[in-house]
Amino acid sequence: MEETRCVIPVIKSPTDYQAYRISPNDTNRLAIVFDPSTTDFSLTYCVEIFDIGGKTPPNRHQLAVEMFFVLKGEGLATCDGKSVRIQAGDSLLVPPTGTHVIENTGQDRLYALCIMIPNEDFAELIRSGTPVELDEEDLRVLRRSDVLVPY
Repeated sequence: MEETRCVIPVIKSPTDYQAYRISPNDTNRLAIVFDPSTTDFSLTYCVEIFDIGGKTPPNRHQLAVEMFFVLKGEGLATCDGKSVRIQAGDSLLVPPTGTHVIENTGQDRLYALCIMIPNEDFAELIRSGTPVELDEEDLRVLRRSDVLVPY
């Protein structure tokens, strides 16, 4: 007889997310939603928040695929010298070894879901940074209350 296992879902809200700046002068913050410490899977799922004019330093991953889904804002994504404009609703997939940069080119903050599989120590890198608080603007975007239209 095949044994079944009950899986209890892990549910978090934006107020549960832990946010960090990897380096003190970074112009982006990462709010961890799920990582190996909470899921027991080798993935990192976070929301990356870019200040106006903010960008990631050029970076690459040996094994991991990194995926982005733009929630709000607009920017420029560059991978191995090729650039493409991104905006809310766009998805971006960065293959392993692709040197990439995401830059906020808009007039407001840029928000993107970011998923990295496998984790490749990404969550550990984020957590080694400086903890920061999510402000009211961040929480409005993460709760999607910034797009609600009153009746």
